[in-house]
Amino acid sequence: MRALLKKVFGDGNQRQLKDIEKVADQIEALEPSIQQLTDDALQNKTNEFKDRLNNGETLDDLLPEAYAVVREASNRVLGMRPFYVQLLGAISMHRGNISEMKTGEGKTLASTMPAYLNALEGKGVHVITVNDYLASRDANEMGQLYNFLGLTVGFNQNGMTKEEKKEAYDADITYGTNNEFGFDYLRDNMVLYKDQMVQRGLNFAIIDEVDSILIDEARTPLIISGSAKKSADLYQRADTFVRTLKVEDDYTYDEKTKGVQLTEEGMNKAERFFQVENLFDVTNVTLTHHINQALKAHAAMHRDTDYVIEEDQVVIVDQFTGRLMKGRRYGDGLHQAIEAKEGLQIQNESMTLASITFQNYFRMYDKLAGMTGTAKTEEEEFRNIYGMDVISIPTNKAIVRDDKPDLIYKSMEGKFRAVVEEIKQRNQDGQPVLVGTVAVETSELISKLLKKAGIRHNVLNAKNHYREAEIIENAGQPGAVTIATNMAGRGTDIKLGDGVKEKGGLAVIGTERHESRRIDNQLRGRSGRQGDPGVTQFYLSMEDELMRRFGSDNMKAMMERLGMDDTQPIESKMVSRAVESAQKRVEGNNFDARKTILSYDDVLRQQREVIYKQRFEVIDSENLRPIIEQMIESTIQIAVDQYMPGEDEESWDISSLIEYLHGTLLESDWITEADIKGKDKEEVNELIFDKVKEKYDQKEEEFTSERMREFEKVIVLRAVDTKWMDHIDQMEQLRQGIHLRAYGQNDPLREYQLEGFEMFEAMVASINEDVAKYIMKAQIRENLKREEVVKNTQAVSGGDESKKKVRKPYVKTQTVGRNDPCPCGSGKKYKQCHGK
Repeated sequence: MRALLKKVFGDGNQRQLKDIEKVADQIEALEPSIQQLTDDALQNKTNEFKDRLNNGETLDDLLPEAYAVVREASNRVLGMRPFYVQLLGAISMHRGNISEMKTGEGKTLASTMPAYLNALEGKGVHVITVNDYLASRDANEMGQLYNFLGLTVGFNQNGMTKEEKKEAYDADITYGTNNEFGFDYLRDNMVLYKDQMVQRGLNFAIIDEVDSILIDEARTPLIISGSAKKSADLYQRADTFVRTLKVEDDYTYDEKTKGVQLTEEGMNKAERFFQVENLFDVTNVTLTHHINQALKAHAAMHRDTDYVIEEDQVVIVDQFTGRLMKGRRYGDGLHQAIEAKEGLQIQNESMTLASITFQNYFRMYDKLAGMTGTAKTEEEEFRNIYGMDVISIPTNKAIVRDDKPDLIYKSMEGKFRAVVEEIKQRNQDGQPVLVGTVAVETSELISKLLKKAGIRHNVLNAKNHYREAEIIENAGQPGAVTIATNMAGRGTDIKLGDGVKEKGGLAVIGTERHESRRIDNQLRGRSGRQGDPGVTQFYLSMEDELMRRFGSDNMKAMMERLGMDDTQPIESKMVSRAVESAQKRVEGNNFDARKTILSYDDVLRQQREVIYKQRFEVIDSENLRPIIEQMIESTIQIAVDQYMPGEDEESWDISSLIEYLHGTLLESDWITEADIKGKDKEEVNELIFDKVKEKYDQKEEEFTSERMREFEKVIVLRAVDTKWMDHIDQMEQLRQGIHLRAYGQNDPLREYQLEGFEMFEAMVASINEDVAKYIMKAQIRENLKREEVVKNTQAVSGGDESKKKVRKPYVKTQTVGRNDPCPCGSGKKYKQCHGK
């Protein structure tokens, strides 16, 4: 059917590629004339392009000539001339698509062309990478090219002052990590003065390793939080209790979903242990929650797989990259439960002040583009969520890598024995080997086995990622053996040493299949760059997690019936197809999960946009009085409707209305029951509002307009920030329990939208009332000062799925002492290299 559709409608990728090739041919045709230009003439092209834009030409009109200029400048400044296929990738990115370019095809250089072209508009271009090292490297190296062409380059990283950040954002092209750009957006919407904002609009972003950022980290919220002290005692008691429980008897654990649940017997034990009558009584909600998190910490979270212990801290291991995620904490008390399990000091939970997911942050850009080696398997998600097509760019040279079929062993022990034997053989021949593992513990197990076999090797996992660049750069040398978790070393090329091509190139050995085909493809892609030879082979066992989760029992029984032992692998297309089918199922489940999270987060996104817009109006406005008068008018109307319902005057409670007005807006002698009696509701609203405006005028005369304007800002900012912080917390609590509505045949998402809207309306009314009350009742002090609602705020990358109750300060991925060796692998001290 697919073949028939392609015949009738054509292949979308091929059609788009043909269109892109026409533009690339125009760039090629311009090359001879551009090569004739002097350096000065080439540099003057930037101002010429800007003038042409001002005179009505579009970026698309300028593209062929602008790209030809960047290509020539790159050749002169960097000694690198972009290949034809890099032009294709660069054109695709300018059009707001994802360029899928294989490892070693020069994505970084390709991105300079759309970055330069779009920077000509003067609205700023953000180039986003996965870590500070890569951002710094690219900003320094590609910055030479941009500077030659008269553009400015900024590097945005954690720990900068507001002034440094502002300077970085004001540059034509700004490099940095996804975390830092997202946090700056949130921080900008918490400032007290307009000049404290650092970003200047979200115009165009080019995302490197786009699948890692927009897919793998899509469920990770960025959170600004403040400390909320809670007792550690309950975490420890829950941990003590959970240690007495037995799986199956007292609780059940589902390996597929990682779900943990108390059995009837477990509930009885909990009631006896905590001396409560009914565990599920509403007064025991907190206790039940702590027990559930302690259960999850013991049954579903495994040391050296899900997290490691470093310097008496629980540090999460990213399941996709194998990197240590320092500063990131699991949400909703799970991190504290793990700390209790491991006997560590329990950190305080925090209150969320602001949060956003990467999905919603990046969708705010006017235009978004990306590049990666592997995105085609997630094309549907990129198109549906971000409106981006994935364009597969051909390689500059044909791929000659030999991707061997999977070898399947009966047990893990047999598989690892075979892996070590394979490494030994290739190592003796002088061929470099890269061993890919899914978990930290697997990399350490293989390392032990290789030590026993006397094979020298390097281990690159979450525990020593600071040597990443150095280890990866040397991984292609003759006889090198490197063990790496998943995508470690992403963004750094493995270049082959002398004589390695003749030995067959880099051999990549996968020790199990990842649940995402994309991650497997990334591992394969480390070998065979730019037409180099290479070989890849995956070793699987029937005891691997993916095989266990998706029914390998029948296959294992068949192997036993056939009398196959651990020395005999099978090469079965049927098994390989079953593995791929399992991977597709997991990918589908993950896509659905991300889509659901986005649907829920969209509710908060709409509310966040309203609040942030209102907040900006407050700090940008010269005079807030018209806005405040609207807030007061709304508050009066709600009060009048509440105390004077319907048309029947018998049901009106005028004395309570007067009491409310005296407590909120006016002094006791300003309005009486006699003033209100005999008037309809419209007249009552008008009367009260006139009285309030009269008092407002008096207050302003007493304190001068200038001081009154600042007083208004102090009051409104405090009310908005306080109420919004509480609202985020309430929305999270609503979301945690909303799935239970499904039991009543209600759609949880629809219920969340409806209740979320009602809660938002109530919050807005509460903000209005607070502002009205404080404006009319509070005394203006001499030392008027805008203040943050919570001090000691922390920027943290949110933990498990989208749980948002953390946190500990966000720490840069690399914390390097000034006199330590620079992590870039140059051999220089950090202060003399990237620490300048």
